[in-house]
Amino acid sequence: MSSYVPAALRRLVAERASGVCEYCLLHESDGYLKFEVEHVIAEKHGGATSAENLAYACAACNRYKGSDIASVTPGVGTLTRLFNPRVDRWPSHFALNGPWINPLTDVGEATVRMLSLNDPDRVAERELLAAAGRYPPPEAEHFAGPVSG
Repeated sequence: MSSYVPAALRRLVAERASGVCEYCLLHESDGYLKFEVEHVIAEKHGGATSAENLAYACAACNRYKGSDIASVTPGVGTLTRLFNPRVDRWPSHFALNGPWINPLTDVGEATVRMLSLNDPDRVAERELLAAAGRYPPPEAEHFAGPVSG
């Protein structure tokens, strides 16, 4: 069970992300479910309930990530950490190719796989949003940098 995150801290995390999921770049105004404040390093792994360890995530990214912090690379067997929005830059690990989120690094690959970022339904949602000029949202540039699709 996750500890209580005070309202002021929740606001700080949401405002810092400009209402954008820090993993898939979906804007909260385009999400079906309310976005969530999540622990980058889960409390069960020693992560604190502090601004330095919290990220803003859509419900899908948060559910797929759960308390995971790493994954074993298929076929190789090495343990690779997941993307950490507090220390990593999005464009260093991912690139948009239309609605697809392409991994650029092992960290990106593990994150794309574990968070099912290219699940067909998620890609279709981003494709529709892109056609409407809503993905990627302009608010994503403040932390993701240029995210041309």
